Order: sequence, then structure tokens, then C-alpha cells
Amino acid sequence: MPFSSSKEIYILGVTRSGKTFRPSDWAERLAGVMSQFRPGGPQPGSHLAYSPWCVPTSIGQVKCVIVHSDLREYEVMAWDFCLNFARDNELQVSEVRPEPPGLAAKL
Repeated sequence: MPFSSSKEIYILGVTRSGKTFRPSDWAERLAGVMSQFRPGGPQPGSHLAYSPWCVPTSIGQVKCVIVHSDLREYEVMAWDFCLNFARDNELQVSEVRPEPPGLAAKL
């Protein structure tokens, strides 16, 4: 997974076989672990907010984490941790924002 040209990658809470990844708070947990990696480095209280480089969100009903390429520039081991998490758990990863399921059918 080189992801060299994209500014962001999306780690989706769906496995390659199409199953929803559990536990349901996995995205918040991953982003919480990455909270110390931020512009300017860790500051007092920075563990109380997510890093702008690793943000949990949802696309439709699918939990995901958006990982910005600036994380790779700042700390390559943190970037690798996120990608290895996705690989080890067989999660889908995309360089482009995925469409929410069912949206194309409505258009």
C-alpha cells in the first residue's frame, strides 16, 4: 500500500469480505491512539482531542478513519501503524472518499 500521491487515505470499517468491523468504536480508538501526533507535537491536554491527521468519521453508515499524509511526514511509524492496523484487520482502504452505500442508486 504505497499511497504516495494522495493527501488522505480512508480506512473503512468494512473488511475485504464485506463484513462490518467490530468493535463498533474501533475508529475512535485508533484516532485516540494517534491523538499525540499533531502539528507542533504533543501539548498538555492534546490527548483530549483527535489529531487533525487522524480523524474518525462516518460515511453513510460506515465508520472510517481519515488519515492525512502529513502524519507520514511527521512520524512515519505512526503512519505505518495505521496502515498495518488496516492490513492486519483486512479493512478496506481507499485514496478517494468513498460514496455512501446506496447514493448512486438514488441518482
